[in-house]
Amino acid sequence: MGESNISGEGQLADLQIPQHIAIIMDGNGRWATQRGLPRMQGHLEGHKATHRVVEACAELGVGVLSIYAFSVENWQRPAAEVTGLMGLIEQALREELDDLHRNNIRFIASGRLSELPASLQRLIVEAQERTAENPGLVLNLLVNYGGRAEIADAAQALARRVKAGEIDPDHITEELVAQHLYAPQLPEPDMLLRPGGEMRMSNFLLWEIAYSEIVVMPVLWPDFTKEHLIEAIREYNRRQRRFGGVTTDDALP
Repeated sequence: MGESNISGEGQLADLQIPQHIAIIMDGNGRWATQRGLPRMQGHLEGHKATHRVVEACAELGVGVLSIYAFSVENWQRPAAEVTGLMGLIEQALREELDDLHRNNIRFIASGRLSELPASLQRLIVEAQERTAENPGLVLNLLVNYGGRAEIADAAQALARRVKAGEIDPDHITEELVAQHLYAPQLPEPDMLLRPGGEMRMSNFLLWEIAYSEIVVMPVLWPDFTKEHLIEAIREYNRRQRRFGGVTTDDALP
């Protein structure tokens, strides 16, 4: 997977910028609880952090940013919180759309979108169509998303094609499965970033992160800044990516 050298940022001149960063935006609820605030206040502050990180990724030359906004499991939360989250996602996208377009950011969404509120579905379609030709950062919003659900949906799509006689089941390869995921046009994430300190994948991009470098940081998402993002990229640059093979150093006697 390709990466690009950053220019114009003296302190980062020697770093490789990941082509695709995926983020589990964790810690909104804990941030609010620690301050004696309602959980929705944490989500509101988390939105501010998302704005900062999208802006920073565009500035740093990241190609794709995938952010985990709402999982298929999140429907199990209290009804008031689910309703609030759906409203916040829609409000945030509506408010940010002009800025996204002005900054040449292309918006896409991944997940079981047909199960979302109708007004949010319409807004997602509008945002995708309006920004479709933008050449800058691709912002991939994962909403009503689950890694297992994505793989199951891909399997169902392949099964329908087998049933229709379009493909031979013996010819199903990893590449063909990947073509039936929600966003097959995107490169796989180079770096998976998880603020909040938790050490789990939370059903996020399970197929796509097979060889992603995982960076876990203790900072809660509402407190996340551009400086934290740069720190994560520095950690990414300290890694040796092998993709199942060995590096030159490993091969030396």
